Amino acid sequence: MKIQSTMSGEKENLEPLHDNRINLFVCGPTVYDNSHIGHARTYIAFDVVARYLKYRGYSVFYLQNITDVDDKIIQRASEQNVSPSVLARMFEQSYLEDMRALGVTSVSYYARATEHISEIIGQIERLMEKGFAYETEKSVYFDESRFQDFGKLSHQSAGDLEKHRIEPDPAKRNPGDFSLWKKRQDGEEVTWDSPWGKGRPGWHIEDTAITETYFGAQYDIHGGAMDLIFPHHEAEIAQMEAASGKKPLVRYWMHTGFLNVKGEKMSKSLGNFTTIRDMLKRYDAEAFRFFVLMAHYRSPIDFSEDALQQAGKSLDRIRQAARIIDENIEKGTASESSQAALQGEIADMDTDTHKDKDTDMYADPGVALAKARFLEYMDNDFNTPYALRAVFELVREVNRRINEKSITQKGLHEAKDLLAELGDIFGLHFSARDNRAAKTEEDITSSLIALLIFARQKLRENKQWQLADEIRSRMGELGIGIEDA
Repeated sequence: MKIQSTMSGEKENLEPLHDNRINLFVCGPTVYDNSHIGHARTYIAFDVVARYLKYRGYSVFYLQNITDVDDKIIQRASEQNVSPSVLARMFEQSYLEDMRALGVTSVSYYARATEHISEIIGQIERLMEKGFAYETEKSVYFDESRFQDFGKLSHQSAGDLEKHRIEPDPAKRNPGDFSLWKKRQDGEEVTWDSPWGKGRPGWHIEDTAITETYFGAQYDIHGGAMDLIFPHHEAEIAQMEAASGKKPLVRYWMHTGFLNVKGEKMSKSLGNFTTIRDMLKRYDAEAFRFFVLMAHYRSPIDFSEDALQQAGKSLDRIRQAARIIDENIEKGTASESSQAALQGEIADMDTDTHKDKDTDMYADPGVALAKARFLEYMDNDFNTPYALRAVFELVREVNRRINEKSITQKGLHEAKDLLAELGDIFGLHFSARDNRAAKTEEDITSSLIALLIFARQKLRENKQWQLADEIRSRMGELGIGIEDA
């Protein structure tokens, strides 16, 4: 499997840090308003990434942060005359509801910034001790000039970086230095005690403190929208690599392209955004998901009513084919003759890379070919538009053979199974919609198992052996085996 990393600009072989275990972090929302469909594009893309990695046999712990303390939250709370914490919880709940409505179910854990203040302070203290941070009357800043690799993700030179002035403060050593800890201003309610007085964390330090808590100083994949590359992700790299002395922070950086409206990036600052919940009042959630997956995650996509309607029609074509398959299974109208004509095409394919899957290849040649192509495309940097093409090729092939009465009952059953299998990876339902509850339960179960394994590992690290053994024993009773390496 190959992933195109933003850092190298090349497709690299996926090689997890810990055998088949993958730690994935994606920047979550700043909860001061309802999320818009540009955000949804990113979260749907990484939901499919997590689903596919699990399908390919990896144990995935997918972590998202919730930025629940921020300048925008404080300002919006003041405008609405409510406390910042009340506002943040309200929009956090709204975000989680939106994700459930869109079928984004792969996240193992949502970590609030306000619940990791001690870890944030600890990381800042280490940066101070190592000379990467300094204190002014207003804030504690990261000294950008001390980190020689600053700009390596966005591929900017020192000269390029000098053009950026992130936060105005005459006491800063460099224009690009960013806040690690913001000291309390007059009238601010949301503050915590720290070695530098009452205050609150800066935006960038929240993420590295959270990922270090759950993943350690290094992990496998970091995702987010491409507008976070600079300064946010550059700041994360600088903070964590400076604090830990280990490089790289992340093996693979993945960034989604923009969702545009009439050629312009959708954003709240431009005022051209549509919230997820407003969109869902007019369109089917799975049609929007299908629309997102029709483009590669790195490519920009243009949102329009026509594009969404076309996505809905394409999804209906697959579902209509699934209904025809079901009808022919019920009728028992299928030939038991051999489909040797397709065997040559299968024989020509290199399917060795797919033998890690228990249900390696289907017996029916047409179904097997569709699955092999699907795997080939998804293994190539999660190429969902081509993977969907493999689904449509399967639909056309099965329809043709049904009309010619050249498909067996076994072939029909395998085609039905494969549609359900691939639909689950996409988070879509290609057949009966009443399967939604069962699929959602499977996703939730998978996430809960990952969370239990993670919690047990933390207990072991804290030498709470008895409770860790109890969890392993109880999971064993449920048929879930754990081996400690």
